[in-house]
Amino acid sequence: MYGRRASQLLKELSTSEPGQLTSFNTDLFDQALKECNAHHLELQSLMRKIQEEELDVQTTRNAEHFGAVIHHLSLIRNKRCLMAYMYNRAVIIQSLRWKLGPVLPQEIQEKLNFSEEEYFKNYSAALESYASELELDLTVDMVPPKDPYIKVRVLDDIGDVLLSDQSPNLACHSIHFLKRTDAEQFISQGLMEELLG
Repeated sequence: MYGRRASQLLKELSTSEPGQLTSFNTDLFDQALKECNAHHLELQSLMRKIQEEELDVQTTRNAEHFGAVIHHLSLIRNKRCLMAYMYNRAVIIQSLRWKLGPVLPQEIQEKLNFSEEEYFKNYSAALESYASELELDLTVDMVPPKDPYIKVRVLDDIGDVLLSDQSPNLACHSIHFLKRTDAEQFISQGLMEELLG
């Protein structure tokens, strides 16, 4: 049945947890692309037959016409499904950039295909370029803070780090009182946790 492979991609996307990235389904995606190419070739062949018979494309209602309509609509449906699959993955990739910063963890990188990796790099570069023009880190403080300083516990040994107002030794399990803007990047990478209360 036409369009089944492309719709399976969307079903796979809808069954995954919202905001979570599943591995890119290269096999199913390639099969849907091959089906698009086959529809395109069939459509061209049928249109050529209609033109060779010198029939009016607008008024002719024969087997070639209806076959061309079926292949054309199937091609459009497959394209829409493939575009929806890619668009939804791109939205998730953008949100990961805002949440995790410019470096994705290895387990997420393994789920991306080459074009998505390039998209993430280009999106990160555009975001960083824009932020540098504004001279403002847009990825920090998505919610306005109540206090500019927070109490954090270091989860992994980071070592000596130069921060905006101090240069502490961030040893594993040590507790520090840092500027929120300095701590956010370490928290998003899972190297620190904020201590509430």
